[in-house]
Amino acid sequence: MSFSNHLRQLAKPIWDAQLRHPFVIALGNGTLPEGKFKYYILQDARFLSDLARVFSAGALRAPDSESALRFTKLAEETSVVEHSLHEGYGTKWKMSPAQMTSVPMAPTTYAYTRHMLTVAASGSAAEITVVALPCAWIYCVVGQHLFKNGPPPKSHPYRDWLMLYASPEFAKVQRWMRQKVDEWAKTASKGEKQRMEEAFMISSRYEWMFWEMAWNEEAWPV
Repeated sequence: MSFSNHLRQLAKPIWDAQLRHPFVIALGNGTLPEGKFKYYILQDARFLSDLARVFSAGALRAPDSESALRFTKLAEETSVVEHSLHEGYGTKWKMSPAQMTSVPMAPTTYAYTRHMLTVAASGSAAEITVVALPCAWIYCVVGQHLFKNGPPPKSHPYRDWLMLYASPEFAKVQRWMRQKVDEWAKTASKGEKQRMEEAFMISSRYEWMFWEMAWNEEAWPV
């Protein structure tokens, strides 16, 4: 079994729970209240800004030029492609990109991004890749799961979101990241592999928590 598939087996209960989450179900069938979706998009805009920084750190730590260039491209795509989706919704809500990215982080968004940035600051290329892998891989799984009965109709309120994350182009991202994780895990020490497992599991839990945060429109308690 490849190391990335080993990681997915470890996180299987968490990933299965995501597909059953009421936010994901309502997102897929189009019944998600717009207020909850708006909350999610605005928090995701904040998340993606820090995810781009994680990919940039991966470029600095990459042991070869091909991987460094790919990480640099991922940082750019995160800032351009996914942000363009957000900005389309922002236009609908009469919000500028600056307004969208200035919304305060909710507790879960803050905690998840600090987790990733901590690994990015001190981890190896393999650890940096694996801490961001659940985000790319889970969204691919969710997108394809919600597409199991075919593409949504044009009247679906969240069709653009579903089309992006179920697309073959988006699937290429997690596929490349998994290849790098599998390649680098072959020469990783026992300690590094343990750190990779821990980072992957924590990120997987935060992915579930991100849906939960948006469903409940989480706010700081004090």
